[in-house]
Amino acid sequence: MAIFGNKRIYCVTFFMFARRYHIMLVGNDIGHAAGIVKNGGVIAYPTETVYGVGALATDVGALEKVYRIKSRPLSQPLSIAVSSMEMLRSVAKVECEDFILKFLPGPVTVILKKNRALPDILTARSKYVGIRWPDNKMALDLIGQTGPIVSTSANLHGEKDPVRAEEVTIPVDYVLDGGPCKYGAPSTVVDLHEFTIVRKGIMYEDVRRYMYGCGCATED
Repeated sequence: MAIFGNKRIYCVTFFMFARRYHIMLVGNDIGHAAGIVKNGGVIAYPTETVYGVGALATDVGALEKVYRIKSRPLSQPLSIAVSSMEMLRSVAKVECEDFILKFLPGPVTVILKKNRALPDILTARSKYVGIRWPDNKMALDLIGQTGPIVSTSANLHGEKDPVRAEEVTIPVDYVLDGGPCKYGAPSTVVDLHEFTIVRKGIMYEDVRRYMYGCGCATED
């Protein structure tokens, strides 16, 4: 472990990305991670599902970095993460609030109509955005300091989702290490505008029972 000023870093990893060596700083300093994000940087952070890439959801330059380091096509939208209902309302029009309050915070992504605060690059010009409200204290503390951040898996596009800090291999500025993820699998995705299950994931059966109990759910 090394201490630089008041920043605690306990692992420095070197790996090659695009034929260049990248220094990966790993630690558990939430304030340091938040500072990087607020200054336009990109980090990896833990959730209860998998490790995600964190960047300000309203910073176009930071979002471009996320697409680049993940080798993700700009035609594929990014989800975001919030830490409260108030924050969720600041980025989207809330529908089916009873569903949100039942399953969030938790391993479910909800799709809602975005508001003007979110740039088009985030959603690939869609009017809708996927939103996570993670059930992970470290993630919630981080987002509470930064505001809404990106919530996409911290891996190259199409590769295995990382469920431990040491499995993150994309060149982020800092890896916030919260230990192994509780579930280690992706969230269930629900379009609350269409009341449709878009992707099966953690808590799928619970979500399905609840939605079908309402008598108007469908699945893609």
